[in-house]
Amino acid sequence: MTVAIVDTTVIVHIFRKNVAAKAWFAAQAQKLSITSITWLEVMYGAPGKSAQAACKTLMDQFEMLYLTQTDQDWAMEQMVNYRLSHGIEINDCLIASVYHRLQVPIYTHNIKDITKLLPASSVGRPY
Repeated sequence: MTVAIVDTTVIVHIFRKNVAAKAWFAAQAQKLSITSITWLEVMYGAPGKSAQAACKTLMDQFEMLYLTQTDQDWAMEQMVNYRLSHGIEINDCLIASVYHRLQVPIYTHNIKDITKLLPASSVGRPY
């Protein structure tokens, strides 16, 4: 069962061994989730084979959430409604769509962009 979604920014901080990020992650009592979009973003940013393997090992510690057709439809609607006026991006729409369906907290350092799509009360800075 998904209790919270962790965004790409947090995964990158944990991977880079940020002390606050590692402490926050270690203190979590329940397994957290990532979206398949976050998985793709992190793997895309990995600078080589060993970093890719380390990223995969890290992300294997999270529950994987996949997009549904409903998620994609919601994301496309947000793109039409807010791309020009708010400058939202594709991956933010897709990640936010999973939150929209599940209504669980999302942890990110991308507060400014995510709150263009989601209620600020659901978006948290983890550390």
